Amino acid sequence: MKITAIESLQWEAYPRLLTVRVHTDSGIIGLGETVDKIPGAKAALHGTIAPLVLGQDPLDIEGLWRFVMDNIMYHGYAGAETRALSAFEIALWDIMGRHYSAPLYHLLGGKTRSEIPTYNTCIGFGRCQDYAAWHEDAGTLAQSLLDDEIFAMKIWPFDQFSERSFGQRISKVEIEEGLTPIRQIRDAVGDRMDIGIECHFRWNRVSMERIARALEPYNILFLEDVLPPVYPDEIKALSGATSIPIIGSELLMTRWQYREWLEKHVSQIVMTDALWNGGIAETRKIANLAETFGTPIVLHNVAGAICHAVCMHLGAHIPNLYYVESCRAFYKEYYGVLTDYKPSVSDGHFPLPEGAGLGLNLRESALERDDLSREVSEGVGLAGGRRAMGDHWAVEEIR
Repeated sequence: MKITAIESLQWEAYPRLLTVRVHTDSGIIGLGETVDKIPGAKAALHGTIAPLVLGQDPLDIEGLWRFVMDNIMYHGYAGAETRALSAFEIALWDIMGRHYSAPLYHLLGGKTRSEIPTYNTCIGFGRCQDYAAWHEDAGTLAQSLLDDEIFAMKIWPFDQFSERSFGQRISKVEIEEGLTPIRQIRDAVGDRMDIGIECHFRWNRVSMERIARALEPYNILFLEDVLPPVYPDEIKALSGATSIPIIGSELLMTRWQYREWLEKHVSQIVMTDALWNGGIAETRKIANLAETFGTPIVLHNVAGAICHAVCMHLGAHIPNLYYVESCRAFYKEYYGVLTDYKPSVSDGHFPLPEGAGLGLNLRESALERDDLSREVSEGVGLAGGRRAMGDHWAVEEIR
């Protein structure tokens, strides 16, 4: 089997998503996805990755990944190229699952659990306006989530105060205002709802310590991305100064960036995103590395149905899973528009997808939409089956 084309799809209605289809000469098409900063990832996919992988065997996932990574490593890999590689690699796993008629979690070695714990990130989309809801009355939102059998939620009530000082200081008045939705949740539903606080790496340590002290009486589930991950020692110091567990960081790419983080015991929980970090196999390697340190892992999941399915399969397989993040505004509003996969929560957990590979398909109606744009790279490629490092190759040498 050979890769014959790399296709990217974008819909104007969902501008954060880049869907990738990898075509093969057997007729099998694999699906992948990445999210955010799409122009760079799309250019890397078609301009850098496609010429290396066209004509190659899609079942050689590890070999192709290493070949591409060897090439993109030359100029700094942890950006657009790695996001594009992640989408491509995910599609290869989908091809393999379809080829062998097996679900992804079987290909990974089987499952350790049959249901996946989740918390809801309170983003709004379409008719499901969870973001506006926690600004209006977070207690009412918490009850709505409980009615949907969701028992943990994440909000970011302190972000708004970081802009004036560039995250260098926060006042007592601002902290009190930021505590308002948390108090509303506790007043409305008590401790039936776990609360995670997203910080979006907007603060310095002295400000985060002040925020953390104010949050401690409210039995907070975690603080996420408290500082930019380029300051691991400062984050570790914060971890030692609060009883609230710290999560970090979705911004770390590949196992190599997690190594120092784990060796230094920077945070009690790690988080990673299979759409950014290098893909499915890389996520498993990061989780395995974290497991050797006794550290649980959260799978970041704020994209489309493909990402969600990936997280379900990985969540089933990974022993040290803490949570898979999810956004009910997304899975209720548009997963079912673009794909035949529309998951729902029961008792705080998602079931596993059914079917071969990732267990979902794009709807024909999605491929016929007026707001769809496509780009296709096809042909024999430049590598000619070679798997050695090749950024220095001249085109005439490759051909």
